[in-house]
Amino acid sequence: MKSARHRPLRDALLALSAPLLILVALVVLLQRQGRDRIQAVPALLIGGSLMVASRVRRQRRRRALLQALRQERR
Repeated sequence: MKSARHRPLRDALLALSAPLLILVALVVLLQRQGRDRIQAVPALLIGGSLMVASRVRRQRRRRALLQALRQERR
């Protein structure tokens, strides 16, 4: 079992993984020519979809929390 002190570092690295994947894909798109550029598209799509999924998940959690707080007030 991993210790709890490594968890913030792991979480920070995971949070940066999707934006870094997009950044790497964009750099590859700029450096390559012609048909070789297509190889960067899957990384770009995966990174973008991970960020969108994270945003949707966060919005759902916030909405559920707000609803729970409103129910508790009643």
